[in-house]
Amino acid sequence: MNIWKKFPYEIRWAEEKDWLATMNMVWRTFLRFEAEDYTAEGIANFKDFITDERLYQMFVNGTYLMLVALDGEKIIGQISVRNGNHISLLFVDEEYHRKGIGRELIKSMAEFLKKERHQLFVTVQAAPYAVGFYRRMGFRASSPEEEYSGIRVTSMEKFL
Repeated sequence: MNIWKKFPYEIRWAEEKDWLATMNMVWRTFLRFEAEDYTAEGIANFKDFITDERLYQMFVNGTYLMLVALDGEKIIGQISVRNGNHISLLFVDEEYHRKGIGRELIKSMAEFLKKERHQLFVTVQAAPYAVGFYRRMGFRASSPEEEYSGIRVTSMEKFL
């Protein structure tokens, strides 16, 4: 493997036309990897969150920041941030796992938050499936796992 090879996927700011395809990828990936750790209530709450018109309006208005990763025209990953420095969603299509896409999405968003928004740290409420990944990315748990509304999360943070 050539470690000097340029990252082969495009990462850019999401556009309004990307919303539906991105949320469909998020939902498919959630069902495949995370839903088993959630109650029926948690699954329904997650679906309600990603299909909420208010979330979409926040995105359109620029208060819900989102980067997407693309393979050609296909959306293969995304990261979104709300409340200034909180990772709201980070998902990579199953076919593209373990190819550095999640790492690059975090790196790109963290650089933006640090340089353009002068943030000192970033937070996330990691699903059980993602805790190990976030640890490898330099996040540390800031509280033990919690469950609310059927959703299990571990609060984590990373200093930028």
